Amino acid sequence: MANPLNQERVTTNLHQPAEWERHKSTWTAWPASGEYWLDQLSSAQQEFSSLVKCIAQSEPVNVLVASEDLLPQARKHLSHSNITLHVLPYGDIWLRDTGPVFVKSNEGIKACCYSFNGWGKKYIMPFDDEVSRRMATLTGYPTVDFPLVFEGGSIDVNGNGWGLTTRECLLNANRNPNLQKEEIVEYLKQSLGVKELIWLDRGLLNDHTDGHIDNIARFVGERRIVCMHASGTDDPNEDVFDEHYKVLTEYSDKMGFEVLRIPSPGRVVDEEGVIIPASHMNFYITNHVVVVPVYGTPYDDAAVQSLASLFPDRKTIGLRSNHIISGGGSFHCITQQEPI
Repeated sequence: MANPLNQERVTTNLHQPAEWERHKSTWTAWPASGEYWLDQLSSAQQEFSSLVKCIAQSEPVNVLVASEDLLPQARKHLSHSNITLHVLPYGDIWLRDTGPVFVKSNEGIKACCYSFNGWGKKYIMPFDDEVSRRMATLTGYPTVDFPLVFEGGSIDVNGNGWGLTTRECLLNANRNPNLQKEEIVEYLKQSLGVKELIWLDRGLLNDHTDGHIDNIARFVGERRIVCMHASGTDDPNEDVFDEHYKVLTEYSDKMGFEVLRIPSPGRVVDEEGVIIPASHMNFYITNHVVVVPVYGTPYDDAAVQSLASLFPDRKTIGLRSNHIISGGGSFHCITQQEPI
């Protein structure tokens, strides 16, 4: 198909800053749906509150609340001078994927808005396909629309032209069946300023996002990447982790990237014994703090300490995410940074 981007959009020099670059604020959304969270809701709200209050020590936090009726509940949990609540309807809290991606341009901050189809039509929730544009309107930033089904958790950038992603997600036929790889890459170049992509094949076992990169490998510096190694003898992702490291070290040899590994959480299961896609890679970088999801495994402390050594100018904190992960994601999945 022909590239539908007009010349004005091509020349705006859009690019997504690296997450460690300074934020104006963080955006997230209050978990409140008993239909989706079931008996995990109250505990997920407690974990969410701990996360948001931690972030608020570092930078302002904007929290979406799905309705006026839920404001008293959210206020009770999120009382803090650096937290602002906004009523805006949404299906669930995964703003990394449903919300806009805030980018810089030669005209200031803009909000890139993509299409959203419930992670390949697996989880269709009311209003989720409208969150991106409604949230952009709330911020007041100009929007730039791209006719691409895309989730923010499927890519990680270093702010200087490089991106990490997976074929399992970005090239999945359940997202953009009518687009070729080259066309998808072109959209990412135009919207996020990505000039080169590092492709991993697949993500974690039982990850319903089809292999989002923010669960498996992240930039922690312009030329530094961190991924995981298996923990314990029964880690269900051991082969996947080794595959990631092999591919990333090949790029390291060619491009001079440094590739580091930290412990995975190991085998983590839900109450029914089903393996869940728990990951320490789903950390979130704020202006002064790095918040790492932990799951009560013997490998938590080592993972947090390893990440702390990569962020000497920030405090690195591990917070439990066992109940949030029951919804399918963790801290990075429910946050979106707004750059300065």
